[in-house]
Amino acid sequence: MLKLDCVSAFVCVAEAGSITAAAQRLGLAKSVVSERLAELEQTLGAQLVQRTTRRSTLTENGRIFLARARRLLSDAEDAVAELAQQGSELIGPLRLSAPVSFGALRLAEPLFAFMRQHPRIELSLELDDHFVDPAADGFDAVVRHGPVLDRRLIAHRLASSMRHLVASPDYLAEAGPVACLEDLSVHRAILYSRRGADWRFEGPDGATVIRPRTALRLNNGLMMRSAALAGLGIALLPSFMVHEDLTAGRLVVIDAGAAPQGAELFVAHPLDRATSSKIKALVTHLRAAFGNPSFWEHTTRQQPRG
Repeated sequence: MLKLDCVSAFVCVAEAGSITAAAQRLGLAKSVVSERLAELEQTLGAQLVQRTTRRSTLTENGRIFLARARRLLSDAEDAVAELAQQGSELIGPLRLSAPVSFGALRLAEPLFAFMRQHPRIELSLELDDHFVDPAADGFDAVVRHGPVLDRRLIAHRLASSMRHLVASPDYLAEAGPVACLEDLSVHRAILYSRRGADWRFEGPDGATVIRPRTALRLNNGLMMRSAALAGLGIALLPSFMVHEDLTAGRLVVIDAGAAPQGAELFVAHPLDRATSSKIKALVTHLRAAFGNPSFWEHTTRQQPRG
């Protein structure tokens, strides 16, 4: 029979990179961690960790088992939390992942308010612009900006977030205004390097694709906003990121005669988290905090005409 303390020791070794580091994290003797790891390998009948004097690396069996080991520990923690839960009080760990820009700009305040309402929740948040697999990576839920196509996940809509072509007034004064999509070809573009370089627009005849001239490629939306504020070119950015800049006039929305394709914000979680009261409460809280329509959709300042 699998023992949870043995599974915990294995996960900690995998994450820490060595038995010594895992022992320090767990507050146990190195010999105890080594014994628990050996007991788990004996129970499973497979070597999980290749040990060296300085570092421990996962075997192929270890890499396969790691995702399930994390899920076993997560399920155990959730079971303890549910048994301990009394009345409407929410208790126990809640592990979230979110995109870097959205997490930094829009999640902090509502999450801190959520924690004040539910002080017995143990929240862990990791910001990552890669598409995280919540089941494999040990998360209860992930925030996604864009469609959730994985059928293993249940998605709850949080808010809308239009995308805008934006630039600084100084850049447009120097480079000239944009009256139509064709005008974009002579402007400098600040592009997101994790996606294709195309800009897509909705029109009466369907989608139109523009391949702008690249001035700068960045893998972070906040850096793209900073580049636009610095007058380096035009960027296609979500409204949640530029709301205050548009209100203050530091950036303006470029009307090229067609609307950029928008996106929705979701909280997505594995099927086995469908009954989680913590996730349900979080989704309800975030929806109320963002509003419908979301507060960042209310103000846009257009480029000057003429």
